[in-house]
Order: sequence, then structure tokens, then C-alpha cells
Amino acid sequence: MTASGRILIDLFMTLDGVAQGPGGVDEDTSGGFRFSGWQAGHPSDGLGPQVERGMRGLDALLLGRRTYDIFAAYWPHHTDGEEGAIGRLFNAVPKYVATRDADYPLDWAGSTRVGADLAAEIADLRARHREVHVIGSLDFVHSLLAEGLFDELNLWVYPILLGAGKKVFDDRALPAVLELIEPAVTDEAGVTLLRYRCTDRVPEVSTF
Repeated sequence: MTASGRILIDLFMTLDGVAQGPGGVDEDTSGGFRFSGWQAGHPSDGLGPQVERGMRGLDALLLGRRTYDIFAAYWPHHTDGEEGAIGRLFNAVPKYVATRDADYPLDWAGSTRVGADLAAEIADLRARHREVHVIGSLDFVHSLLAEGLFDELNLWVYPILLGAGKKVFDDRALPAVLELIEPAVTDEAGVTLLRYRCTDRVPEVSTF
């Protein structure tokens, strides 16, 4: 089977690039982060339709351990009402969890462990699926960015400055050229969706 699927990274981040713990006060306080749950204080009416539109082609999830635990505790119990469509989708598709711990519990139905050989496993996921979405999972995203193992980067940028916290891009990110897929979309709350595809690598220039 030819590897033709795509790896899409979906992140909420602040204007200064912080993507740590957006969803809840206990989501990620590592490193003494004081602003976990920052997204909740800045509601966006236009966010829901944007997220749902972005999920239409999703046929697999690839998650870091922290995000997997949060999703596994929440989405099996939210398949009705306003969130029902996303809940049913997440419960139905295969879930791949990035962990090298062979004993890590995977209680959410349809979950499989990956992480022994990330590059080879990403190639296998591209062969199996059309759209594999990496949602949140910032520590794992750093590994994907460092190895260039992604095809599309979707950033929901909030008009917030935190000045501290884990950022989307760190010094390990592989230099790459990104192309804006469509014009930026900004809702009335000032949240802007930026969708990029990775098109090339930035060549290094020898200083010798």
C-alpha cells in the first residue's frame, strides 16, 4: 500500500506561541505553569464550527499520553448533545498513543501503542489512513516537529500573551518552509485559524 495519508497537527496557542494546558486548570501545570486552562477564559463562538469542519476527514487519532488520558476519560461519556458528533467520531476511529511504556494502560476501545520507531510507525499510519490528527499532545508534537513528521499544521491563535509556558516551536524544530493553505479566519472574539502545509526544508548554510 502506498503511503498517501497525511499527519495533521491541531493546536490551540496564544499569540506568544504558548500551547501548554489550554483546556483545564489541571491539564498541564508542569514546570510551575500558572495559567493552565487559559482558553476557558476567552470563549469563542466561532471555534466550534471551525473545529468540526477540520474534523470531517479525520479517520485516526495520534495522541501523546497526557492528552490520551484526558480524552479517554471524557469522550466515551459525551456522545450526545452539542459535542455528540465529535464524541462519536473519536470513539469510532482508531487511537494511536505515543508511549514506549509497554505496560501503559490503554482502556479506550480502539487504542494502540506506538513509539518504538516513530518514523517507521508514522509511515505505516500514512499508509493506513487518509487523515491522522494529532490534537494537543504538545510534548509529542515537539518530537514530530523535530523529525519533520507532519504534513499540515492547524493553529488556533488566541489574542492572549502569557509570557511563560511551553511553546509550539522550540530549538529542536526541523527548519521547514510552510505554505498558508487558505486565508486566515478570525472570529468576533479575535481567535484566528491559521492552516499551513509543509512544503520544503530550509537548507543549512556552512559557515566554514
